[in-house]
Amino acid sequence: MADVRYSEEHEWIRVEGDTGTIGITQYAQEQLGDVVFVEVPAAGRKVAKGEAVAVVESVKAASDIYAPVSGEVIEANTALADTPGDVNTEPMARAGSSRSRCPTRASLPASWTRPPTPPS
Repeated sequence: MADVRYSEEHEWIRVEGDTGTIGITQYAQEQLGDVVFVEVPAAGRKVAKGEAVAVVESVKAASDIYAPVSGEVIEANTALADTPGDVNTEPMARAGSSRSRCPTRASLPASWTRPPTPPS
């Protein structure tokens, strides 16, 4: 069963076994507006927890996506380069920017919860 956690910055990670998929929440994509570009990390890239690993650009702003855990990118959602609007239409389904192998479920940040409360 997948374990989904959310950061206060409205990023998410879905962990299944030793694999984590990361992306941004529905709230984050609503705040960005129409997404026009997504840069995802290359497969094979080693990432450190807290490192910027992806970029989402919209008509309003650009935002870095940070690695919630250290690990190695095993798959990148390269389709987002052709269809960045998927972030707006399906932020939790098809819009994960990458899948990474993570050391353990215990390495998930303790501050990450389920689900975040959008600011008022």
